[in-house]
Amino acid sequence: MKATCLLFLFCFQNTITTAQKPYWQQQVNYNITVSLNDKEHTLEGNETMEYINNSGDTLRFIWIHLWMNAFKNDRTAFTEQQLENGSTDFYFSNEEDKGYINRLAFKVNGTIAVKEDHPKHQDIIKIILPAPLAPKESCTIETPFHIKLPYNFSRGGHVGESYQITQWYPKAAVYDRKGWHEMPYLDQGEFYSDFGNYEVTITTPENYVVAATGELTNESTKPATTEGVLVERTPVTKEKTPFLVRKKEPAVVPIPSSKNLKTVTYKQNDVIDFAWFADKRFIVRKDTLALPSGRIINVAAYSLQAKEDKDYWANAVKYIKKAVLQRSSLIGEYPYNTMSAVQGEMKFNGGMEYPTITILSGGAHPAGVIGHEVGHNWFYGILATNEREHPWMDEGINTYYDEYRCSERSYTPPPGFKENSMEKFLKKRVPDDVDSLLVCYMGSIKKDQPIETPSYKFSMLNYELGAYYKASKWMQWLDTTLGREMFDSCMRVYYKEWKFKHPYPEDFYMIISDFLKKKTYNTTIMDNESPYIQINNYHRGGRNEYKKPDRYRTIKLTSFFSFKDTDKYKYIFASPGIGYNYYDKFMIGALLHNYTLPAEKFQFLVAPLYGTGSKALNGIARFNYHWYPTNTFQKVEVGVNGSTFSINHSLDTTGKKVFVNFYRAVGHLLMIPSN
Repeated sequence: MKATCLLFLFCFQNTITTAQKPYWQQQVNYNITVSLNDKEHTLEGNETMEYINNSGDTLRFIWIHLWMNAFKNDRTAFTEQQLENGSTDFYFSNEEDKGYINRLAFKVNGTIAVKEDHPKHQDIIKIILPAPLAPKESCTIETPFHIKLPYNFSRGGHVGESYQITQWYPKAAVYDRKGWHEMPYLDQGEFYSDFGNYEVTITTPENYVVAATGELTNESTKPATTEGVLVERTPVTKEKTPFLVRKKEPAVVPIPSSKNLKTVTYKQNDVIDFAWFADKRFIVRKDTLALPSGRIINVAAYSLQAKEDKDYWANAVKYIKKAVLQRSSLIGEYPYNTMSAVQGEMKFNGGMEYPTITILSGGAHPAGVIGHEVGHNWFYGILATNEREHPWMDEGINTYYDEYRCSERSYTPPPGFKENSMEKFLKKRVPDDVDSLLVCYMGSIKKDQPIETPSYKFSMLNYELGAYYKASKWMQWLDTTLGREMFDSCMRVYYKEWKFKHPYPEDFYMIISDFLKKKTYNTTIMDNESPYIQINNYHRGGRNEYKKPDRYRTIKLTSFFSFKDTDKYKYIFASPGIGYNYYDKFMIGALLHNYTLPAEKFQFLVAPLYGTGSKALNGIARFNYHWYPTNTFQKVEVGVNGSTFSINHSLDTTGKKVFVNFYRAVGHLLMIPSN
């Protein structure tokens, strides 16, 4: 893809003054005790929250996220977004699959606090402080809580007796230089949280293995499984690929829970969240890693060890260590003492990051996914951006390091791996860089969106293309534009100045512009010879340019379809055609068309079909021409459709069948108004 395809506006002059004000951020420390009931799939807990007001404002209330209530019923923001994105799994779920948090009784410094519901969202409440909280003062907030864990429709909950405990405890919303950031739980759109020190004590049946954020402090409790205990701890699977398909219960033979309980305590300072995972099947692999400074950290991988995943996860610890070392070298050293990866029962095929720990679905190959999720400890974990509003600052920058600077993506398939015939077929017709193809397609139909778009305002496809792919391409362009040495220096300074803080886009921009003011650069690649990064008008909503096809393309006949090299060829596709109706009976023929991505302005489809019953040539045809105006209409299309088939028959005087055909030709004009 040409560089001009992916030049995005990154212009923040009107907000630079905000970044120059004295910086402050709130601190929220958590002490939580929680116990798991794996028969009822519930949690009972108590939370003490120390809220430290470092702002210059006196606070009279605090917004609290109760994100487990996102799964309470079908009237939440989560449900609405799921329906908008075409998923009805939660909407039509049974009552026992839903979840919630209740039995809350907030006290502030020992005094009962009044609660107010959020005007729109069931998973947010407001605590009215009994006394105003002045600048530089702190208060202690306490509450018990009860959680009914949902089936894991999104990132957390449970699948049978496999538990993914995420976004679970009552959590203070962020109050920063731009105000309060209370937000409902969403599937498409992640989070924004304040830094704090965590101490979490977890009680489970004794034979559960628990993996969590931070460091395990009571070493007297030993894991129920250790490396190599594969036959004893791995249940018999019922399905060939049990973790790729949604199940009401895990596709395994259940392991009875121990009647004895165990308690583990994890501690971690300077993190924005706490997650934990519990399963009786985990196989634990551990090692240590020496960072460039000489500091030693503990690395662990917790795998479910389905037979099909064994070869993939055998080297998971190695993948974690490699990802930490690479990013420590390129960006800045990893500051925590642990890093873990967990294989879990997830609805989607991929992973999700949390401080010092990440969870991967069973079907995700850990070589690439571990690297990406570990990378989030830098972008979003340590550089704690508001990912709900600016997802590119996390996903896009992180994907840049995945694709262009680190090497986890390249891995050797496990022994005995063979491509099937369908995979070979698709490889010949689909480009390796599918995202580039989709970016070009969305740009060609004017449905792309700027990278500086909030998560919840992206279409489902554009969220992946914009926040991840296009933003990573913009970072690659920035790398090339500045030069590798200057680019890396910028990123190291960005990390050093903003780690354990909340940077906004203008803060990232200021780092880049400050370097450009001090150093020489190639003015021919900067708009208006400016020392600032101003790249057309993309940030303000201008559309992305896409890879336009060569003016003169070669006509190429090929079978079925192809999305490769559409900028060089005008394809005509041929494939067998079949059909059936009552009078013509079975019909056989051919299908000729030029439908591909990005779409040709002139499109045609012709399908001549010979009827074995009527002994006649029938078929369908379609011809249309479309374009995308820039103002009143989003799309205009004109065309004509035609078809002919037998619709009846009779006998002539000799007893021979005489067929009656219909012939239809219909013109159309389609005009879709602009939004």
